[in-house]
Amino acid sequence: MSATDERKHQTRSRSNPGGMDVLKVLGPDVRPFRERKPSWFKVPAPGGPKHRELTRMIKAENLNTVCVEAACPNVGECWERGTATFMILGETCTRRCGFCNVQTGKPTWNDPLEPARVARSVAKMGLRHAVITSVDRDDLPDYGASAFVGTIRSIRMQAPDCKVEVLTPDFRGQEMPLAKVIAERPDVFNHNCEVVPRLYPVARRGSKFLRSARVLRNAKLMGGDEVTTKSGLMVGLGETFEEMVETFEILREHHVQVLTVGQYLRPTERHLPVVRYWHPDEFKALEDAAYKLGFDHIAAGPLVRSSYHADQHVPQQQPGVGPLAA
Repeated sequence: MSATDERKHQTRSRSNPGGMDVLKVLGPDVRPFRERKPSWFKVPAPGGPKHRELTRMIKAENLNTVCVEAACPNVGECWERGTATFMILGETCTRRCGFCNVQTGKPTWNDPLEPARVARSVAKMGLRHAVITSVDRDDLPDYGASAFVGTIRSIRMQAPDCKVEVLTPDFRGQEMPLAKVIAERPDVFNHNCEVVPRLYPVARRGSKFLRSARVLRNAKLMGGDEVTTKSGLMVGLGETFEEMVETFEILREHHVQVLTVGQYLRPTERHLPVVRYWHPDEFKALEDAAYKLGFDHIAAGPLVRSSYHADQHVPQQQPGVGPLAA
């Protein structure tokens, strides 16, 4: 490099991925980190008796949940309902998405007994619908697919009547890891596309929208009627209503059946800023637009997350109200 060449700055910052000025994409008018949020974001504080019971059990089993690691605002409500979303393959992600609070870095090891402990917890909790997700593990030969296989099999053995929903990474678009997971016939296969295609360079560096869409299409082609396909999107990063509907159309073309849409909330000052907060009426308009496109089920709202009330997104055979079996 000559002395006159400009050195290109590279960074793994969440708020300025690749050294870019995210305000050129999001626009200059973003919300400050410390401000009073709209009234519809008020939620009960966690700490009820069921929440404390689940906390003790999850710690005793040495398990991780995306509820805690991703700082989900619904943790108080969901855990008080007696359910949590288990996060397998450790707590360190190999990617650094600009919106996500899960820690990132180089993972250390995988616990071969983790699937059995997850299944034991599902059985203890008496769940009729369990959601299993993971960090991205681009360092593994099969990108973590074997851990999903082991967890599904363990739940089938220890809680045979429980529906299993998996929320997986994109497996770098490779079909064999995906095929391994779909061969176990999870009741729901979920892969979140997260944001509209235009925002991928800012929010999801290392991922590609059409690659994620193909994962969902291939999952449906492999699983057929036995597997329900699902994806989730966020608003609040400068996308337009029209962009959202166009994204819905692409997902329907890729055989997605269930869709969730929620508001992005900035976890820390080191994450991408919020451009605006969408009003509940706007979420209702998104829901109406999605149903017109033919989705089987839509959950859209400020506090909706991919696994929030996931038991309501598909029909249940076991009696009960909520995630627990009667």
